[in-house]
Amino acid sequence: MTVCAACGQENPPIAQFCLTCGRPLAGGKPASREERRIVTVIFVDLVGFTSRAETLDPEDVRAILAPYHDRVRDEIESFGGVVEKFIGDAVVGVFGAPTAYGDDPERAVRAALSVRAALGTQVRIAVNTGEALVTIGARPERGEAMVAGDVINTAARLQSAAPAGGVLVGAETYRCTNGLVDYAVADPVMAKGKELPVEVWLADRVASGDGRPGAELVGRVGELAMLKGIWERATAGTPHLVTVLGPPGVGKSRLASEFRRIVTAGGGRTVRGRCLPYRESSAYGAFATQVKQFAGIFENDEPDVVLAKLRAESERLAVPDPEVVAGHLGIILGIDPHIVAEDREALFFSVRCFIEAAAAEQATVMVFEDIHWADRGLLDLIEQLVGRMHGLPVLLLTLARPELLDNRPGWGGGLPGYISMPLQPLVGVEAEALAFNVLRGIEESERQRRAAMFAEMAEGNPLFIEQLAATVAERPAGTAEALPTTIRGIVAARLDALPPGERSVLLSAAVMGKVFWRGPVERVAENAATLGDTLAALERRDLIRREAVSAIAGEQQYRFRHMLIRDAAYDMLPRMRRQELHADLARYLEQEAPTAGEAITQMARHWREAGEGDRAVRYFLVAAEEAERGWAMERALLLYKEALDLVAEDDVETRRDIRRRLALVYQMHFHLDPIERAPGAEA
Repeated sequence: MTVCAACGQENPPIAQFCLTCGRPLAGGKPASREERRIVTVIFVDLVGFTSRAETLDPEDVRAILAPYHDRVRDEIESFGGVVEKFIGDAVVGVFGAPTAYGDDPERAVRAALSVRAALGTQVRIAVNTGEALVTIGARPERGEAMVAGDVINTAARLQSAAPAGGVLVGAETYRCTNGLVDYAVADPVMAKGKELPVEVWLADRVASGDGRPGAELVGRVGELAMLKGIWERATAGTPHLVTVLGPPGVGKSRLASEFRRIVTAGGGRTVRGRCLPYRESSAYGAFATQVKQFAGIFENDEPDVVLAKLRAESERLAVPDPEVVAGHLGIILGIDPHIVAEDREALFFSVRCFIEAAAAEQATVMVFEDIHWADRGLLDLIEQLVGRMHGLPVLLLTLARPELLDNRPGWGGGLPGYISMPLQPLVGVEAEALAFNVLRGIEESERQRRAAMFAEMAEGNPLFIEQLAATVAERPAGTAEALPTTIRGIVAARLDALPPGERSVLLSAAVMGKVFWRGPVERVAENAATLGDTLAALERRDLIRREAVSAIAGEQQYRFRHMLIRDAAYDMLPRMRRQELHADLARYLEQEAPTAGEAITQMARHWREAGEGDRAVRYFLVAAEEAERGWAMERALLLYKEALDLVAEDDVETRRDIRRRLALVYQMHFHLDPIERAPGAEA
């Protein structure tokens, strides 16, 4: 029998398409693989159902649970989550696996709030974010577990502590969504099996503002000056469409927020809408949000109230045919399925009349965020508005990732008022200044050192800089060894979008570090024959770069475009797979690399990560001796200590020998001139 990987249906061997869902069959269930991932778990439970079920007939229990399960599943899946299991009246959903979207904690909390809105005090809900071991290819509908780890156990404990009709979230979920969701502080939970109380917050509702505030805007002087110049032309009666293009975290929303502040301070009006890749009530979701701001409509207004406000605002603005315009705007808002526009041209004309009247009253900036997720209808509407409005002070500011142009290559083409503004990462002192501003409570020189380090690690991405610096600021005594959840989520989403072959190669290469060679990857590649094409594709996607010079003769050398991409890819590998790859790489270096210099240290560290402590110690000692001969005493000290850490406590003789060597190096290091002893000084 051939098993459909999509729905789990068993099909006869001759079938090429699933008999249930119609999807192509690939010769059975794909081989499962394990990955370490940051996931967000949602745990929903019916209040008091266990005691109630004791007095019910089993068929009555099923009659209650079936529609409840279906409703919760629908809500979770509508936000991009996956239901992992049903346990009686408990429903466990997962976000971030098997596919990450980059905003999985936010999606999970939105899903929880949506479940609460549907079921009220009948349920108690918990949301928790953390690392888990994920089985990719598991079939939850067949009872196969997909997620394992403390994150799911803690979610279960928090759900038990949640009030009826409440959504309780853990600390990591709160950190990832604070500013995007309104929270109330709750008392810490004494969870079973936990040594310390668990910090929790009660989610109230999705925040109505601009989302996470971010640090003080640094740099972007040229971009702001450009936007202000365009705004001056717009206020003189020339409508413009501006698209700010850039990858996640580069600062598009922060730039727009600062520009909105400038416009408002100058007497202009701004409205903002965001396109979401899930749960849109209509094709025009972002514009619908803006219409609500124009007309003073609240999310909880009843349909008749919404329509009344639309009529009142249309009449106040003296829009031609206010009844018709209000009805068409009602279609945009999705409030009345019985209202029908004659055609799309009539619908767009009503929108144009409304915006023209609003702009005539007050110069207006309309901000559309994340339009790479916009429906085609909304993109058409934006272009038509700019193309057909004349003599009005209005500017449409759209924010998008570069993939917008993959889906809409001709975006803005032919419009005289269109300007594209690629937003580049921060560079040099600007990147360091941003990190410096976020770091707090650290001695000045250390603050400056870490600011420079984080700016380099993040390669100018403002969100990454802020998150790295904030992680250390929250843990002054610690380090930023683990990538913040927000960064791992964004990078994981990018990796999950890759074809399987490219993704597999990237994860294998990550074991080598920022620099890697083709040879070791070829030894573990699933399809060595196509490796060249795969590496070329990864380079086209700007994930890696081939370097002109290689440290190993006859080898092609590559470098990860971004160290955080390498780190996130490495973090996905389960421990056993990491050890296998480290061992394979160590063997490759033994065969191909020089028997001196940095290669020796690399062999030592790869054998250590492979769990081969004895072999690692031998190489660490060789590398330390080499550093000692070159009077690189600080390096020799570090290498001897790394060797000592790997020697078993009962190996007294080896430990004594390494301590003796350490003592000699300490003595020589102490007698060096202070300038020579300074970190980075030449030997």
